[in-house]
Amino acid sequence: MPAGYLALLRGINVGGKNSIRMLDLAAIFAEAGCKDVRTYIQSGNVLFNATPALAKKLPALITQAIEARLAIRIPVVLRTREQLQAAIAANPYPEAVLSPKLLHLVFLADSPTASSIASLDPNRSAPDRYSVKDRDIYLCLATGAADTKLTNAYFDSRLKTISTGRNWLTVTKLLELMQD
Repeated sequence: MPAGYLALLRGINVGGKNSIRMLDLAAIFAEAGCKDVRTYIQSGNVLFNATPALAKKLPALITQAIEARLAIRIPVVLRTREQLQAAIAANPYPEAVLSPKLLHLVFLADSPTASSIASLDPNRSAPDRYSVKDRDIYLCLATGAADTKLTNAYFDSRLKTISTGRNWLTVTKLLELMQD
């Protein structure tokens, strides 16, 4: 069944920290009222259906439920299938699709202000490049994510929001799964 929503959880199951079993994560979403819940890989990607009213409250509900159950605080960013499709179509680095592990999409919880976007340093991690479009940041990384200074912490502090990123292979696979 096609999924209408995608939840992206930040910082779980990375380097042995913030471990959450995907079965437990799916159960938390189901208990919150989501339907047709599925997860993809161990990094906190949850596909599901929900009413728009529930979806609006879901990031806070899921963060609270995980904290109550596992004593860890995990930010949650949501996208609809249509928003994910639009983000993929708006990729400003089409040449980077040929090296999909070097292309990343960072999902923001909120739209940053023009002044906060202007505070970003375009040379912070040269030759890495980035482009901010609404609630998404496209990263074209010269050597990959391990050595870049364009991190979640940097974007969160400058843009005054929460971010979580996925490489292009994962992003396109998530859209494929949402359409199944």
